Amino acid sequence: MPTQEKVTTVEKLRRRVDGATTLVLTEYRGLTVQQLNDLRKQLRAVAAEYTVVKNRLAKLAGAGSGLGTLEKHLKGPTGLVIGTKDPVAVAKALTTFARTNQALSIKAGYVDGQVLPETELRALSELPSKDVLRGQIVAAIQGPLAQLVGLLTAPQREIAYVLAERGKRAADGTERAADGTERAADGAGAAAAEADAASAVKQS
Repeated sequence: MPTQEKVTTVEKLRRRVDGATTLVLTEYRGLTVQQLNDLRKQLRAVAAEYTVVKNRLAKLAGAGSGLGTLEKHLKGPTGLVIGTKDPVAVAKALTTFARTNQALSIKAGYVDGQVLPETELRALSELPSKDVLRGQIVAAIQGPLAQLVGLLTAPQREIAYVLAERGKRAADGTERAADGTERAADGAGAAAAEADAASAVKQS
């Protein structure tokens, strides 16, 4: 029968696992205390923690969760990485540490509902982080946005100038039309006068 201490340990681990976005199982055999402390420090910087777990208790805590899908990898000395934010940042920190501390062995991980073997975790670590991706997206749309902002913030005098030019062209067109109408009227009047004169001559 499990002791109350073990029950409490399982419940605490279950709560931590349930709130995670990333889970990675590692084998830490051969790492010194100082190396483990360094690993924990690097993982804390990316909102992750590293905890040594007993496999039997981890199986109990992982029942029905992402950790449960990694049950077959719960063998030997097991260190569990629990990340709560960017999976890419966690994978980067872990694989970077493993390159310089070869005693750390990455077994498998669980990210966004999928089990990832060690090779795919390393591939994940080579992707841009969320912050970098955001920067790339902003850079991609910055040019068109700058043009739009420039248009929307054009000085009022420029807008007024454009409107004034349009008004001037419209007024010029109206004046030309009026001149044409006046000339046509003058021509019609002259023609009528000539016709009257011709009629008077005939009558005389």
